[in-house]
Order: sequence, then C-alpha cells, then structure tokens
Amino acid sequence: MQIEGKVVLVTGANRGIGAEFVTQLKARGARKIYAAARDVATLPDHGIEPIELDVTDSARIAALADELADVQLIINNAGIATGESLIGGDVARIRHELDTNAFGPLLLVRTLAGALAENGGGAVINVISAASWFAAPGATSYALSKAAAWSATDGIRLELAGQGTQVLAVHMALVDTDMTAALDAPKTSAVDVVSAALDGLEAGESEVLADEATRGLKRTLNQSPEERYGAPLA
Repeated sequence: MQIEGKVVLVTGANRGIGAEFVTQLKARGARKIYAAARDVATLPDHGIEPIELDVTDSARIAALADELADVQLIINNAGIATGESLIGGDVARIRHELDTNAFGPLLLVRTLAGALAENGGGAVINVISAASWFAAPGATSYALSKAAAWSATDGIRLELAGQGTQVLAVHMALVDTDMTAALDAPKTSAVDVVSAALDGLEAGESEVLADEATRGLKRTLNQSPEERYGAPLA
C-alpha cells in the first residue's frame, strides 16, 4: 500500500512509536489521520482527527464501524507492559495485558474489516515485538500477549487475503520510548522502527524485523529451548 492520500487510524498515538507513526504518516502524505488515545488531551492539536479509545473497551470499538467508515489503513500500536510473571503474578493484570496487546487489535480489525473491504482492501499494521518469540524474567506475561498478537496477525492475514487486505507484522526489540526508559540496554529509535514499518508497507511486505537483535532472535526459532535460553531449564 502507498500511504499518500490514504486515511489511517493509529492507536496509542499520543507518545512513543504511535506519535512517530503520526509524524511520518504526515510526511508521507496521508490524507487523514485518526489519532487514538485514551485521553485525547494528550494528542497533538493539529493535523489529526482525535479519537478517544481504550482498546480494551469492546463497546467503544464496535462504535467505530460508523465513525471510521473511510479508513484504509489500521495501525495497531497501543500496548502495555505490566511486568507480571505467569506463575506468581496477578491474573487480572495478565488478562488486561492480553486484552490490550492481543484482543484489542483483533477486535479493531474485526470491526473495521468491512470498511477496509469497501475502501479497496486496505492494510493493517500490527506492532508486535521480538518478545513474541522469547520469554524473559520480568516480561513473561508480556511475551504471552505478544505471542498471541503474532498468531492473531497470521490468522487475520489468511482470513482477509480474499478481500485484498495487506497485513503487516512489525517486530522489534527494545525501542527508546517511555516504556523502556528504566532499562539500561541497547535500544532502537522509534524513528527507525516506524521508517522500517512504513517502508515495508509500501513495499508490499507481510513482516518487518526492525533491528538486528530481532532478526537474530528469529533465526533461533528452530533451536531447542535449552539452546535458545542458554542454560538447562530443569
């Protein structure tokens, strides 16, 4: 899909990767940008159409079918990281993480798939994570949610192929945003991640691996868990 002249929805558009999507979409000539956030007061005050949206609110998502009937590109970017563990963590917070990172994007695509079809097929970008393929201490719940999002992305790609909808998964390791501010580790810039994602979209790709750490990690998927994690696991 070429971005120039298109109508786009970006979730989590008020900061980090989402805000960078808005900036680069404007530069590439998007005709209209629906910028979604739970608090629209945190969104920029020019060049966008603000949309109040909590992606865990299924009733609010259902209402978007009428509000966003002209949408041609959905960018599912909104996400959270709770830091919960799968065994000892708070189950309600784990479910909330799944609702935000996996079910929210799925419900948005289900709701707006008809609009995409009516508007020529369109496209979906799901911002996922290298954590789709790797669990780490302090991020096992997050990894669960991103693995679910990856699988859902593959599924909707198959199911929407018949209506000509491009579905692009974007995976990355740590990105220099508020979410990772407390982590002392190498990070990719949001500018580079978004540039890679939009270049991939315009090239017709179905997957973008936005940094070398992510590309390296995906190459390990044929290894045993012991090989991948580098230690005996029992």
